[in-house]
Amino acid sequence: MTVRTTKRSAGLLLFRHTDQGLEVLLGHMGGPLWAKKDAGAWTVPKGEYDPAEPAWEAARREFREELGVAPPDGEAVPLGEVVQRNGKIVTAWAVAADLDPETITPGTFTMEWPPRSGRRQEFPELDRVAWFGVDRAREVIVTAQAAFLDRLAEHSQ
Repeated sequence: MTVRTTKRSAGLLLFRHTDQGLEVLLGHMGGPLWAKKDAGAWTVPKGEYDPAEPAWEAARREFREELGVAPPDGEAVPLGEVVQRNGKIVTAWAVAADLDPETITPGTFTMEWPPRSGRRQEFPELDRVAWFGVDRAREVIVTAQAAFLDRLAEHSQ
């Protein structure tokens, strides 16, 4: 009998206050399956981790792997956990920082593409990152992760 373990991811949600209000940095999921999608295709920069690794350390490691830049220092605001539609549990923290999206060098992954072609291609984990006002972010972020935006907005009041 195989025991199925729940996958876990941890990530950092950068935020900043501008003249337009609270903004968050989201990443657009890379690869051909997400290329033409907008709503539901943006995410907190995050990644899977082994249960033996502390979630906070995984969040910082994954930030570096996903964006190619060091995670910012600063107070980490715990945003808790959400369960995505696929059953994955995502834990996130918010950190105030102002990152220039042009400075990222995304990590990559390899997959067979096109399907059943036998060809393997490399794609960026996140094909772009951008700052969004909270209302616009809510329209494009993975549905379950919208709770992180609500929790951050509560904290920022």
